[in-house]
Amino acid sequence: MPVNLDTDTTPRAWIGCLACYNAGRLVGEWFDAEDADDVTLADVHGGTDRVRTGCEELWVMDHENMPRRGEMSPHEASEWARVALSVPEHERPALCAWVASGDYTAEGDGDLPSVSDFEDRYVGRWPSFREYAENLADDIGLLAGAPEALVSYFNWEAWSRDLAFDYTTEPAPGGDVYVFRVL
Repeated sequence: MPVNLDTDTTPRAWIGCLACYNAGRLVGEWFDAEDADDVTLADVHGGTDRVRTGCEELWVMDHENMPRRGEMSPHEASEWARVALSVPEHERPALCAWVASGDYTAEGDGDLPSVSDFEDRYVGRWPSFREYAENLADDIGLLAGAPEALVSYFNWEAWSRDLAFDYTTEPAPGGDVYVFRVL
């Protein structure tokens, strides 16, 4: 069930029966990840009469549009989905990229990202970091009032490179980058 992150950002989880998986049978379904902790064995097996003896545990074996990578419990999937759903839909892919960067801050003593820190650090999706840097220079008036002869010699490449030490970037669809401040 591939989903284009630019059009659908709903966190989803493929929840499967762990006993069936360990026995060589792939039994599971896609669910909205926010509700993953409410999914039952009957939901995964397609009805209570189809649940086999020994089936006791559910596991999220795949997911999409969530910041965390790898397998997890349905409860963890619900927690991560709720974090993703707490940011505006158009920012969810950026939240996923921020966590993937490894430069994110967690809320409390767990792994869930701090949404308030994300909001403080995220400065947008840009065609390149250099374009972000040039826009920032205009916004702060970096060269305002400087003689045109001096402006034409300004080394944008070096300035952008030095500025990049204060930011983290992650690839975005279409060759763009997500830009985050390092605080």
